[in-house]
Amino acid sequence: MWFQKEIRLPAVKRGFHLITDLLTAQLPELENYKVGLAHIFIKHTSASLCINEDADPTVRQDFESHFNHMVPENAPYYRHTLEGPDDMPAHLKAALLGSSVTVPISDGEFNMGTWQGVYLCEHRNHASKRTVVVTLQGEGF
Repeated sequence: MWFQKEIRLPAVKRGFHLITDLLTAQLPELENYKVGLAHIFIKHTSASLCINEDADPTVRQDFESHFNHMVPENAPYYRHTLEGPDDMPAHLKAALLGSSVTVPISDGEFNMGTWQGVYLCEHRNHASKRTVVVTLQGEGF
């Protein structure tokens, strides 16, 4: 059984934002799957997705600090600079983290670890709303 849906995420400030609850709220179809996979893909090149710690907000702050240190703005070797100093670093961060995650589905719910959540990793200072495509596949009840 296959299902696919585009979900428009609200615009958020630069940083790492938990979207697990937002996704599950927009996916009542999850309840139809006994076992399966949810593939979540972001349709943008300057934002990314990842799965990580969902309990302590300092983890998300540390992610942002680390990536800003690892991929600085205004590096003298950047040539792609017409869209501002945060654009090329945003592309690099998105390439490092990736454009998709896959989450197991068990008994109608995401089956993640106790402290895991899906992050929207927003790498632009003034981003618009982002869109993800969620594809569910698996065995129904």
